Order: sequence, then structure tokens, then C-alpha cells
Amino acid sequence: MAESPAERRPRLLHLHSSFNLGGKEARAVQLMNLWGNRAEHAIVSGVLAAMGAKKAIAPGVPVDFPEAPPLTGRPSLARFLALARFMRRYDLVLSYNWGAVDGVMAHRMFRRILRLPPLIHHEDGFNEDEAAGLKPARNRYRRIALAGADALVVPSKRLEGIALGPWRQSRANVHLISNGIDTTRYAAKPAADGLPGFERSPGKLVVGTLAGLRAVKNIPRLVRAVAANRDRLQLVVVGEGPEREVILREAAAHGLTDLHMAGFLSEPWRFVGLFDIFALSSDSEQFPISLVEAMAAGLSVVSTDVGDVAEMVSPANRRFVIPLADEAGLAAALAELAQNDALRYSLGESNRAKAVEAFGEPDMLRSYARLYGKSLARPDVLL
Repeated sequence: MAESPAERRPRLLHLHSSFNLGGKEARAVQLMNLWGNRAEHAIVSGVLAAMGAKKAIAPGVPVDFPEAPPLTGRPSLARFLALARFMRRYDLVLSYNWGAVDGVMAHRMFRRILRLPPLIHHEDGFNEDEAAGLKPARNRYRRIALAGADALVVPSKRLEGIALGPWRQSRANVHLISNGIDTTRYAAKPAADGLPGFERSPGKLVVGTLAGLRAVKNIPRLVRAVAANRDRLQLVVVGEGPEREVILREAAAHGLTDLHMAGFLSEPWRFVGLFDIFALSSDSEQFPISLVEAMAAGLSVVSTDVGDVAEMVSPANRRFVIPLADEAGLAAALAELAQNDALRYSLGESNRAKAVEAFGEPDMLRSYARLYGKSLARPDVLL
């Protein structure tokens, strides 16, 4: 006898702008791994070659990567209809960021006609094309598309304000769910070989960052800030992406000869604690998971003042959150921490306490499980 819809595992379709490991992908994979076999997942990437986060999905999680109509391209009724028909195979559609909004629009247009499953959209931030300001045409497009969504999920207060303001979403449909991690994994110092191939330069402290190597992350800015202190600091960059060669050229131009480009590493608790200072140099962030990981590992933080970063770090660490245009200030903040062991330690401990108190995994997991379960009309299926 075939299983009834109430008995079988829900089938979740994930529409990603890309699926290389960044913040939104890390959280989606984290939830998939935590839920194990309680749900089946299908993942579609708007950029077909961008599938690096696939390696982070745990063995045993029911997941496939089906061929689907293109998520991006010239808007057309035929493409939107094809996307909508594709969605009919699933019980819940989960879409992520601007690169998947055509999927949201297709769902909006054909939901009633084709009796489509519910859709929940997630917005985690912006690429370089909106880092300096939102585009009015995209705001209008989002307003129309999101009118058919069951919910809009954002991880930061800044994005919540944008959703309620320029995107004109109702208070009832906007859900602020802060990113959370298993902070206990970061409590112990990692093994010295947690960063494969890395050799610490004698007499130097390690500045580390975790980021997709995209222009909006502006790793060249961090390269220059570390290069200004290259007699005392060494830089480690963990991540992959199209900006790798740009970063290497910037390091060569500024005499940063011991830069370590670690590539993709899937288990940050095994290496983040090997850094002495954590740094972010992005033009745009919202609520970076990598920052929570660094805080849980007991690291002091230097960052550009983007998204919710200043509110995320401990109060004592906030003066090391530097205005976006102040590149000299970023270098000076790194220099001050490099010279003061006691300050680095005290900031790291206050950041660790803040992460444990405010950014634990259980609250995030329950919030997503309840939201998705409500849309599935099966409130406890993921709990």
C-alpha cells in the first residue's frame, strides 16, 4: 500500500542562486544534516557549475540534484511555466536570494492554476551589484513575486527593516531567524593539523577569514590591511570562488608572501580556533555564520561595519568594527590586537560568552522546523 502524504517524508525543493559554500548554503546544509532522513531534498542551482556545498552534505541525507528549467535568464511566460510545473513534484519550495526570485515569480503566477506547493523565500544579503544600495527595479520585482510566498525569512535586523520597508512585506509574513551553530564544537582547541598544508610563519600571529571568494567579500581589502602589518601577521583565507586569482595578485603586489589559500573546508570547528584574530572585510554582510563560528572559538574580531556585525560581537569588541571606507582603520585595528595578547584574549572570551548565550543551534533549528512544518500542514514533521 502506498504511503499517504501524511506518512511519507516531505519533499523539499531548494532553489539556490548558487550552491557554493557561503552563509546561506552553510545554513541550508546544516539544517539538512540535522534533520537527517526526516525529509527528502532536491537542490537546484541557478549557476550550474556552482555546487561546491554539495560536499558538506552528510552521508545518508536523502538528496538529489535534478535537472530543472533555468532559474535565470530573460523573463518569459514559457520559462516561468516550466519552473512552476517542475515545482509540482514537491511538498514545499524553499528559495534563496535574488538569484532565485524568478522561481518565486513563477510560483506567484501559477500557484492557484497549477495548485503548487507553498513557497518560503530566504534573503541573506546582497552581491556586489547591490552592496552600495538597493536597486528600485529589483525592489518592485520582489514586492510582486513575494506576494505569493507563505513567508520571507531573514537572518538580520537590517534585512528585516528592508523587508518591511522597500519590499513592503507584511509583518506577519516576515520571520527573523538568527543563524545559530553548535557552539560546543568550538570549545576545544583544534588539532594543529586542522588546516591541511598550512605552515605558520615564525614569530607571526594568524589572521583568518572564511568567505566565498566573491567580489562583495572584498578579500583584497583584507590582504592590504594584513600586508601593512606583514612583519607581525600572516593571512589565511578559507573558501573558494571566482576571485581567487585576484586575491593572489593583490598579495603579490603588496609583498604578502606567506598568504595561505586553504580552499573549501567543510568543518570549521576543526580549524577556526587555530587563528589568532578573525577578520571580515566585506562590502556587504547581514548575519555571517563565520563570525558566529569565530566568536564561539574564542577569537577577537576585526571587521568592516556591515549588516548586524556590530550588534553580534560582544560590546567590548565593537570598537574594532571599522567604518567601511576606513581601510587604514582596519589595518590599525589589526595592529593593535597584534600587539596586545591580553586584549585579544579578553575580547575572545567575551565573544565566546556572547555566542553561547545568543547564537546556539537549538533555537534556530526549532524556528525553522516550526515554520516549515506549518507550511507543510505537518507541524511536528521536522521536530
